[in-house]
Amino acid sequence: MVFRICSLFAVLFATQAVMAQVVTPAYPSKQIHLVVPFPPGASNDIMARIAAQRMSQAWGQPVVVENRPGANTIIGAEIVAKAAPDGHTLLIGASSTYTVNPALYPKLPYDPVRDLAPVTLMGSLALIIAVHPSVQANSIAELISLAKARPGQLNYGTPTVTFHVAVESFSQLTGIRVNRIPYNGSVPSVTGLIAGDIQFVFMDPPAVIPQIKAGKIKAIAVTSLQRVPYLPEVPTVSESGLPGFEMIFWTGMFAPAATPREIIGRVQSETARAMHAAENRERLSSMGIVPVGNSPEDFSAYLRVETARYAKVIKDGNIKAE
Repeated sequence: MVFRICSLFAVLFATQAVMAQVVTPAYPSKQIHLVVPFPPGASNDIMARIAAQRMSQAWGQPVVVENRPGANTIIGAEIVAKAAPDGHTLLIGASSTYTVNPALYPKLPYDPVRDLAPVTLMGSLALIIAVHPSVQANSIAELISLAKARPGQLNYGTPTVTFHVAVESFSQLTGIRVNRIPYNGSVPSVTGLIAGDIQFVFMDPPAVIPQIKAGKIKAIAVTSLQRVPYLPEVPTVSESGLPGFEMIFWTGMFAPAATPREIIGRVQSETARAMHAAENRERLSSMGIVPVGNSPEDFSAYLRVETARYAKVIKDGNIKAE
């Protein structure tokens, strides 16, 4: 009797093992595609290539980075949202993809919560608040005072609507009124600042650091809660009179929603290793990127908070899609 029971359990375990292999096949079993909804050379693209190299080395399968820019990342996000949920098509998304677009576009071709599974927050990026040298403001407090003394007279530049949302968040908090001048990219925005066509920007570090170091523009604050190592002398907005203010842009990895948890776990693990590898940390730091690589659960919790915050700013500021 004991023998029969043991045999029954043995057969049961063997059957479960076979079923597990059927349900979750070997991964990866073919080429992996990392869809980047940005042009080549952007910080998101660079992080994607760092992750791709690590995955390919670890798993022995080719990992191809596909740049599919356009429509404020909607084109690339839709491709992944509608892809087979087997871990072979992944998205390198950003703040706009998941937390901004849902509040801007009433009819997205994808639902971020329903169609995309968060894998990991790859890296975060504080913005630098920089002004033209002629602007009589060397701190956030002085910029706010100047804007209040000259309501509607200060111009700022933005390369995308996400940067617009960042400045709008600051404006709503401080009660200032400033004019937005849209540009087609970060570099043109900074060029406009250098020329004096605009008075200030909230900008990603790679676009402004060289100009700050050259003395063509001046940095007055960063939007992270801690000072950044590449500009240690520049204070945070939080320590400049607005405690707790933080505006972080991020890059994260997503999979189609029904992707098995085991696969998501493997992708997260290798991506985190890539972001924190010694040979990559210096490169990322030079661009102002702080590597993260957190768990899917932590990333999901972060996204819920960010989505609610952006939605309120966009609604209160009556910001429309461009």
